[in-house]
Amino acid sequence: MRVVVTGGAGFIGSALVRHLVRDRGWDVLNVDKLTYAANLQSLSSVSEKANYRLARTDICDSVAIHRLFAEFRPDAVMHLAAESHVDRSISSSAEFIKTNILGTHVLLEAARQYWAGLPKDRSDRFRFLHVSTDEVYGTLGEDGLFTESTAYDPRSPYSASKASSDHLVSAWRETYGLPTLITNCSNNYGPYHFPEKLIPLVLLNALERKPLPVYGDGRQVRDWLFVEDHVKALTAVLERGRVGETYNVGGRAPMENLAVVERICDLLDVFAPGERSRRSLITFVPDRPGHDRRYAIDPTKIETELGWRAEKTFDTGIAATVEWYLNNEWWWRPLRENVYSGARLGLLATSAPDREQLAETSA
Repeated sequence: MRVVVTGGAGFIGSALVRHLVRDRGWDVLNVDKLTYAANLQSLSSVSEKANYRLARTDICDSVAIHRLFAEFRPDAVMHLAAESHVDRSISSSAEFIKTNILGTHVLLEAARQYWAGLPKDRSDRFRFLHVSTDEVYGTLGEDGLFTESTAYDPRSPYSASKASSDHLVSAWRETYGLPTLITNCSNNYGPYHFPEKLIPLVLLNALERKPLPVYGDGRQVRDWLFVEDHVKALTAVLERGRVGETYNVGGRAPMENLAVVERICDLLDVFAPGERSRRSLITFVPDRPGHDRRYAIDPTKIETELGWRAEKTFDTGIAATVEWYLNNEWWWRPLRENVYSGARLGLLATSAPDREQLAETSA
């Protein structure tokens, strides 16, 4: 199998590339612009493999993308490249619109034209898998789960851009017959996670005895999925999924944000004990604008149709994640010192006194 993976130097993308190259033996072309959240160190274990190749390319560059299709001659595309941090989308939405919508359009057109020129045996096997998020569904009430038939209701610039790209993929299937699939996943966590997201940010702040910012009352619920389980789900969808279908991928692990933070604190107190509990570092800060209250995915479809099921529980997955960060400072320390130190993102413009107060609470 020859597969183009876009965004393969990112968190989920690098886990996918490692899985395909090392565990499956597929030929992989990693197409990545290498923006701030990309990290080639996450691919050090496969970077010298003969079945791995990197193309430092922006997915919005139509000429370059068409050329890569013609040269590599893939059997499938797994499209993960995206601007993905909600907070950054609030304060700077333009890159999200460009990459997530216009970039997806470029890929779809390149894939369509390439696919149309394949001989029938290869065109029948070709697949375009678009990897999306449960955030396109908006927020749940006190009960219920997101299913594949849940209506879209995006609430942030990030989720709106991903919803738009989902619709483009569906339209290219219906209009042109391009053999597409879509996955919508819950919150991922695990090794090699860029430290602007909740779990790595809290983990590294707690290690350094810095305040642990919790938005609002901390009762927002997210459904957690270990990243290595997720990439196995993506591979299953690519190999066995029904063309034109959407599959929700979740770990059946809904947790309140505050409970996640407390669990990280408790694990660090066991693995790296200090004089006082790290729960004392928890600091409640003003909530994110438009913060969705609850997400929870129903993964029944992928479990029953494709036989995939998350192997990690949240307890086993978060323990493995904490241990990985404790043992791999070589990976995260340069990011903390040179790329992202933990400052809060996504704040709306406020008066000067308000800005000073927010800076103090999130330092």
